[in-house]
Amino acid sequence: MAETIAFIGLGNMGSGMAANLAKAGYAVRAFDLSVDALARAKGDGCAVAASAAEAVSDADAVVTMLPAGKHVEAVYNGDVFGAAKPGALFMDCSTIDVVTARKVVEAATTQGFAMVDAPVSGGVAAASGGTLTFMVGGTDEAFARAEPILACMGKAVIHAGSAGAGQAAKICNNMLLGISMIGTCEAFALAEKLGLDPQVFFDISSKASGQCWSMTSYCPVPGPVPTAPSNRDYEGGFAAALMLKDLKLAMEAAAAANAATPLGTQAEALYQTFSNLGGAAKDFSGIIKLLDGSWRA
Repeated sequence: MAETIAFIGLGNMGSGMAANLAKAGYAVRAFDLSVDALARAKGDGCAVAASAAEAVSDADAVVTMLPAGKHVEAVYNGDVFGAAKPGALFMDCSTIDVVTARKVVEAATTQGFAMVDAPVSGGVAAASGGTLTFMVGGTDEAFARAEPILACMGKAVIHAGSAGAGQAAKICNNMLLGISMIGTCEAFALAEKLGLDPQVFFDISSKASGQCWSMTSYCPVPGPVPTAPSNRDYEGGFAAALMLKDLKLAMEAAAAANAATPLGTQAEALYQTFSNLGGAAKDFSGIIKLLDGSWRA
């Protein structure tokens, strides 16, 4: 068991994840560029470091949760590889492009480190509650080392395949989510225009063939699912800007793989429009307001 874990990237997701590792008994040494994030981590039982390199020094394992592929590459090449002790385990939980994920894992392996790409699904509440799902790419040996650590932050840790497979699973899953949310929103918007009460439509469709996660767990209209962001004016949850990011990653991967994704392409265009009109910070289910014509920035 790794005893000291460096955690780099304490944003909305990373802060809860680091806190859960500390709760599990690991000595967590955290770093982020945000002073407020570091203060929060300290309050959650983590030690704070003055730099990423300091956090990594002498750590048995390193977890990163960063915004994009360029940040992941810069942190590993600029701070982690040179400061990590021999044999350290690396786990990148960021959502990035498959090519960069494979490139960083290959660089780690070449330098004698074990590494997995392990993006997550579940959102901020799951990060805080320790109920994330991890989709992991890497060798069997690296996965075996990473699994018990990741399990402290999630309800499911699934080995998706070799390096980059975790990122592939994440972007395919989120493309499906983006498409299904738009379909759910269109259905509710049409139902309302046809005179159906939203609760009645929910009661019917949630028990019929149209049932899906976007409806029954994350309903885009207020009322039927009290915990959904639709009941909070689409605040919190999973920002439309993040859905757009994941859809762009999916479309880049689709182009590279010569895969047909007509609905994914349309979903990206709709979320781009929603973001351009001021919806980027709203929960992604808020796109219903664009589709029903009620959106006002």
